[in-house]
Amino acid sequence: MEHAEVEALARELLSAYHKGHAVTSLPSSRPGFDLNTAYEVEAALKRLREAGGTRAVGRKVGYANKAMWRVFKLQTLVWAHMYDDTVQYSDNNSAALTLANSHALKIEPEIVFGLKPPIAAEGISAAAALESTEWLAMGFEIIDSPFPDWKFQPSDFVAYFGLHAALVIGERVPVRPDLIATLQEELPRFKVRLSKHGELVEEGSGKNCLTSPALCLAELSSAILRRFPNEPLRAGEIVSSGTLTAGQPTGSGDRWTVEVEGLSLPPLTLHLS
Repeated sequence: MEHAEVEALARELLSAYHKGHAVTSLPSSRPGFDLNTAYEVEAALKRLREAGGTRAVGRKVGYANKAMWRVFKLQTLVWAHMYDDTVQYSDNNSAALTLANSHALKIEPEIVFGLKPPIAAEGISAAAALESTEWLAMGFEIIDSPFPDWKFQPSDFVAYFGLHAALVIGERVPVRPDLIATLQEELPRFKVRLSKHGELVEEGSGKNCLTSPALCLAELSSAILRRFPNEPLRAGEIVSSGTLTAGQPTGSGDRWTVEVEGLSLPPLTLHLS
């Protein structure tokens, strides 16, 4: 696609995002649209959002499961930016969230990292990724698909904000140097229990994110640097590292709780309205 077409598509998708319109014609259905083009659209969206006064504060991960890579012929995970008007911190590990103009919401429990220095190297280890983090927390990401029946390609996912609607972050636990070895062992093995209105919906594990959320963070760094060598993960960025369970349909009136076993993070509760 030509530059003018990329810019026009970015404006079209941003308008749909702001107005809550469905996107019935997938970007991937257009001639010349592929994953490379999707990242060009994502970058254009970032420029448009920042020009409108919104600040990019981090990145969210998608397809953090190698089984999905085989299905969609991906070489790595995909990602998109998050913004200061979509990220909020909980109060005492409980939060309320109202989302307007939604289509078909799903909720995903995820490990969230806050970065300390930039990560500007490819192929780093889980330990090196953790050494670059200031804190970790349990979070709820809300995703929303404007595409009918939740059917789309990874390139559509990237071009439309990574389907990101909101991120709610629980208590932030400092990642001290003396904890890194322990976290390396705990992050692949810890369990989560996701409940709706007090009833268990699903159990998940850290291994669902590329075998460890820390390895997911490391792979994200490499994926970004391969595409944008001059735009690595920055100091202070927030990274939502991929869902620990299947995404669960949700909507107004739902109350969700995620409990953690095997990792020193408190439960997090979210009320949707």
